Amino acid sequence: MTPAEILRRDLATLSAALSLEPAGARLEIRVLLGHALGVNRAWLIAHEHDELPAAPLEKYQALLARRLAGEPVAYLLGEKEFFGRSFHVTPAVLVPRPETELLVELALEKLPPAGRALDLGTGSGCIAITLALERPDCGILAVEQSAEALSVAKQNAVRLGARLGFYPGSWFQALPADTEKFDLIVSNPPYVAEGDSHLAALAQEPAEALASGADGMDDIRLIVQGAPAWLKPGGWLLFEHGWDHGEACRDLLKQAGFCDVETRADLAGIGRVTLGHVCARL
Repeated sequence: MTPAEILRRDLATLSAALSLEPAGARLEIRVLLGHALGVNRAWLIAHEHDELPAAPLEKYQALLARRLAGEPVAYLLGEKEFFGRSFHVTPAVLVPRPETELLVELALEKLPPAGRALDLGTGSGCIAITLALERPDCGILAVEQSAEALSVAKQNAVRLGARLGFYPGSWFQALPADTEKFDLIVSNPPYVAEGDSHLAALAQEPAEALASGADGMDDIRLIVQGAPAWLKPGGWLLFEHGWDHGEACRDLLKQAGFCDVETRADLAGIGRVTLGHVCARL
């Protein structure tokens, strides 16, 4: 078969199975076929009428079957781009999302020269590693409860040449008692309500990294409550949250003694990151 024939054969099936727009399904087919062949999409377009060898086609069919079952493309490829870098991903970690890049951009804006930053629930390490690579003058630590996810993050740090520290454990409990305080704490915690219908579409990703109590804010509450003890005077707390959490998150920060509290919207106009800093003492 040729790339053009494969596209014609599989486009409608993939679109219907995953409720994808034709353009999105076309892109995924080319990505999977290119991965199976070891070529890029430009090659596929240039050779769309060439007959393809059997072995790569069998590999493509296996990938397509997994995709039709709902497995994310990033898991099939074993990688996902984030902030211009390729991160290794497995089903042990959430797939990095473009909207999380807003969290990194804000963290880079608030992190002072030679500052110290902590990433809570690092997963693939995409946030902490990006901070370490963008700001090599700073000291970056990352915490992760899942041993499998922490292994992925450490692999990514080695692959990308990032220098940072990792601690296994749950939120602030993972830190040694004598750990120096931070200028900035950042997190993309679980924030989906346990009964949310969207969880069904995310069934292939680790549930413990997604759901957080009846309203999706159990872990956010723990982070906000614990952060002041680990921040320097004026230090910033930034975290990602659900589309409808902005007001509640701002209230939590204000109640915990944070100043200049605000929620920033992502490129889709959705309130995605809430932040504030420890109020200066008079």
